[in-house]
Amino acid sequence: MHRAAPPAGLLRLLFRLPLLLYRAHLGWLLGSRFLMLTHTGRRSGLPRKAVLEVVHRDASAGSYYVVAAYARHADWFRNIMQDPHVCVTAGRRTFPASAESLEHAAARDVLAEYARQHPRALRTIARLFRLEYDGSAQSIDSMALALPVVSLCPR
Repeated sequence: MHRAAPPAGLLRLLFRLPLLLYRAHLGWLLGSRFLMLTHTGRRSGLPRKAVLEVVHRDASAGSYYVVAAYARHADWFRNIMQDPHVCVTAGRRTFPASAESLEHAAARDVLAEYARQHPRALRTIARLFRLEYDGSAQSIDSMALALPVVSLCPR
């Protein structure tokens, strides 16, 4: 499994557009597949924001699950590991939440469900971030080892 490379050029701009929508209070246009995570910078102590794709939602608990596509190198992931108190904006709803990285088995289950519901999206994500994915249970297991899955539970 290769380390995901950060996007450059036009791809980087496309990845930034959702954040611009949320800052303009238009994040609801992205539907239920995305959320904005507000977290605290581990060095600056200032609020930071990231728009992330929702890979699973537990409606009964109100929890959302997201993946750190740049693995443990993602700034937002490193920030929430230091301070798990975050704020989530999903659609027009904003709420305080606690962030927690899932254990491997739980992460694998979340990714397997995402693969069943959105097979083309997972293939595209894998290709964009130069990850090996062939649709097999073994490749999902490898992906769950490489990419942290984070639960965002309302406080």
